[in-house]
Amino acid sequence: MIIQETSYFNSPLGTIELKHSGKGISSLIFVDQHLPENDPGWIFDDCKKQLKEYFEGTRTDFDLELDLQGTEFQKRVWDELIKISYGRTITYSDIAKKISDIKSIRAVGKANGSNPVSIIVPCHRVIGSDGGLTGYAGGLWRKKWLLEHEQKNAQLSLFEK
Repeated sequence: MIIQETSYFNSPLGTIELKHSGKGISSLIFVDQHLPENDPGWIFDDCKKQLKEYFEGTRTDFDLELDLQGTEFQKRVWDELIKISYGRTITYSDIAKKISDIKSIRAVGKANGSNPVSIIVPCHRVIGSDGGLTGYAGGLWRKKWLLEHEQKNAQLSLFEK
């Protein structure tokens, strides 16, 4: 039996529930109720620090130990999600091509939707082939906010010295 520690982080998009398996962050999901941040100990310190920096616009990628539980196919898709650059988007079809299985577009969509660690494994950066926003477990309004947040900060970083 895997024992998981749980903590909460209050973001501009609402409360985020974090879970740590002892090996790494195993879950990051939005919860639709306000819960006070708790401090189960140092195990979440780095994750919360990096999330804070992300929402402030000063962090473009994460450096955290993850413990992702899923099928081999899901893990292949999630590995591709991690490669999507900050402020960029990609389609489900593009991911299917990258994993050399163009016929798996629907399965890619399902794996994307099963991503247990949103934001860190940036499933919000996947859009429809027509450029439109498609499903997001945290709600399309959050997906839109995350994409706009990243695009705004990516643009600013182009002019930094």
